[in-house]
Amino acid sequence: MTDRHTLERALREAGVPEAYYWIEGVHEPTPTPPDFVYLRTRPGGPADRPAGGPTDGAAGGAAEGGTTWETGVYERGAHEPVATHDSEAGACAHLRTLLGV
Repeated sequence: MTDRHTLERALREAGVPEAYYWIEGVHEPTPTPPDFVYLRTRPGGPADRPAGGPTDGAAGGAAEGGTTWETGVYERGAHEPVATHDSEAGACAHLRTLLGV
């Protein structure tokens, strides 16, 4: 997957229930489900990464424009980051893996 729109289409075609995932700017279910995996952007670079969190890019850099991508799990009203990514493609691939698709 190279972008969020392609990922969302692939998840839909694979029959993944809509409440299982949240993709910033593409698929944001309302009302918010109680738990789901997510993909979102966040500003910043390596300093904003959770300690020990995996990345898909070279150490030392966020993507162009200083944006990193975050995948994680939303449970009990809190976002729990699983990984940060230097590319949208890497984040999309990881979300798909988290969903087992």
